[in-house]
Amino acid sequence: MSEYAVGTELPELRVRVTRSAVVRYSGASTDFNEIHFSDRHAQAIGLPGVVAHGMWTMGAGLKIVTDWIGDPAKVASYFVRFTRPVVVPDTDEGVEVVYTAKITEVNDGIVKLGITATCGDDAVLGAARAEVRVD
Repeated sequence: MSEYAVGTELPELRVRVTRSAVVRYSGASTDFNEIHFSDRHAQAIGLPGVVAHGMWTMGAGLKIVTDWIGDPAKVASYFVRFTRPVVVPDTDEGVEVVYTAKITEVNDGIVKLGITATCGDDAVLGAARAEVRVD
């Protein structure tokens, strides 16, 4: 089997996110929307509680690809749709997001991957895909 064969699954990635991590990400991203640190504000707009930033969820998901390929500069493109927010409980353990990826196409030195991200039973990213240069 080729190193880059269609159907090859990348090693699973599990990422834990806590309220503390969400607050730190708020500072780093300068996104201080109250839904990222206040249950009251999150619930006022219909969310079940504090949610992680979508961009955090997206960025954490690309790590499954960069860990596998070894060189982030080889990433040619990355795309996701946000399907559900990652709700982060006010506990020390927080919540875990599980990322999986599989090679879907190999063509002219470009490997295309499909990525899934789940939190509990919920898909939190949809249509997630990446392309990496391997030549």
